[in-house]
Amino acid sequence: MRMTTTIPQIAAERISGRVASAVEEGLASQPKRLPPWLFYDAAGSELFEQITELPEYYLTRTERAILATHADRMIAQAADGRRLRIAELGAGSASKTRLLLAAAARRQGVVVYEPLDVSMSALEVARERIEREIPGVEVAPRLVDYAHELDLEPSDAGERRLVLYIGSSIGNFEPEAAAMLLRRIHASLQPGDGLLLGVDLVKEDSILRAAYDDAAGVTSAFNRNLLTRLNRELGAEFDAETFAHRAVWNAAESRMEMHLESRVAQSVRVAGLGLDVNFRAGERIHTENSYKYWPGQAEAMLGAAGFAPVESWMDAQGWFAVCLGRAE
Repeated sequence: MRMTTTIPQIAAERISGRVASAVEEGLASQPKRLPPWLFYDAAGSELFEQITELPEYYLTRTERAILATHADRMIAQAADGRRLRIAELGAGSASKTRLLLAAAARRQGVVVYEPLDVSMSALEVARERIEREIPGVEVAPRLVDYAHELDLEPSDAGERRLVLYIGSSIGNFEPEAAAMLLRRIHASLQPGDGLLLGVDLVKEDSILRAAYDDAAGVTSAFNRNLLTRLNRELGAEFDAETFAHRAVWNAAESRMEMHLESRVAQSVRVAGLGLDVNFRAGERIHTENSYKYWPGQAEAMLGAAGFAPVESWMDAQGWFAVCLGRAE
């Protein structure tokens, strides 16, 4: 029998409060900034799914190819001879995760899948898709901001848990925050449990810039949709057309950056916060970092967080890596 756990409303209320506090803090800072998890309302989640299919956006198809080739071995290595349950941080629509879930279902018949995300709509899409396409998967979604809290349900006796953190989402965090998040994941696991970490690797800057500023303008719409969300949820009065999408390769920090740049001098009212936010012409809101890693760096990060590196997989071009670590 399938598990169709209700997503609790109290979690949605906590996340709503975090939206307000993050926006208030970020727009008052210098330079102005907003956290990338704000991208993922229903419209933002749909736009991101479109981004993953763009010709310039190599990340999703490259990681998907790695998973398609090695999913059975990844699952076997993580299970280490036991039954496996799978949790995923920032699950989104779980499009690539299906490869791992199908491998787990082939191996053990039934597998519990626990998608965790800040987007209610993404969780509902993931649940509907997984339950329709992969018999043997019991879906137990949870609406949670895993960057601030991570409280996994206890595993059953004799089970291993594999946490998926794929899609290079770790790259959205500053190095110290990324290290802290990996330690938090480790603290939520039992010895022998695993973490499968996907990281984007350093490559030619022209390839990177194109991936974050596509010719069709989908990434621009994704970035500016953040302002539309603030208008809806906080009574803000942003005119998204007066902000331009900017994608910048910061070689010194080894990261792609996304910004929203005010085309004109303007003042924007955010009624829900009682704020008037002033912008100079050309002033930017920093909305995302996406760090790119050197080969071996992900394994070192796992080791520093208390995971023993088990095995890593890369594509033939060396553009992307998926690394498995086991909690010690």
